[in-house]
Amino acid sequence: MDWFFTENSGDIGSTCLITGEDAAHITKALRMSVGEVITLCDRSGKEHLCKIEKINSDGVTVRISSSEQCSHEPDIEVTLYFSLTKGDKPETVIQKSVELGVHTIVPVMTQRCVSRPDSKSADKKIQRYRKIALQAAMQSHRGIIPMVRELTELKDAASELKQYDKAIMFYEGGGESLRALIGPEDKRIAIFIGPEGGFDEKEVTMLTDSGAALATLGKRILRAETAPIAAISAIMFHTGNLE
Repeated sequence: MDWFFTENSGDIGSTCLITGEDAAHITKALRMSVGEVITLCDRSGKEHLCKIEKINSDGVTVRISSSEQCSHEPDIEVTLYFSLTKGDKPETVIQKSVELGVHTIVPVMTQRCVSRPDSKSADKKIQRYRKIALQAAMQSHRGIIPMVRELTELKDAASELKQYDKAIMFYEGGGESLRALIGPEDKRIAIFIGPEGGFDEKEVTMLTDSGAALATLGKRILRAETAPIAAISAIMFHTGNLE
């Protein structure tokens, strides 16, 4: 079933108009026609089974046949703070993180980041990242589109840790296992992943002083683009969200 998001939905029997890139994708890429069925998700986690009623220059008009709460969302909210890496590595991190169930993504500037875009370049990157998050959410049938926030400094990220049930910093210098750190009461979890050169010792101190616990992903040293995918996978498995 092809999956799309909408800003506004309605009750069973009402119609929705799909426009822009989604309408073009339905008509030109998927070559769908009147009578075929798609799923619309209203970004609050509710999915609507819809039948195409009309295709014209205004867009694609669909009528809602049935509605239910999306069952694809994990029962935890994971916020990924990942240090900005070079090239297209962040795009892979965002795509796979969304597929695995991340709730929010925050690119972070740290001491050893190789990539240091100016404000104009950073804005363009964030817009690109948000589009990737949307596409990944559609592909994986998410009930929400995970938010990709603006590029932020690590000290600002550290000041946000009190809002989470658990904050975890994955550190190549070692730490506790996820099994020891995450309990059934931890529903809002923040995780921090360093850049290619790892976290600076002062950054480690900053985050632990702010309440983050040090964690390990095993005995092997993972690449900066592999670590967030491994961390989210491990958290989802540990909390029963890959069953």
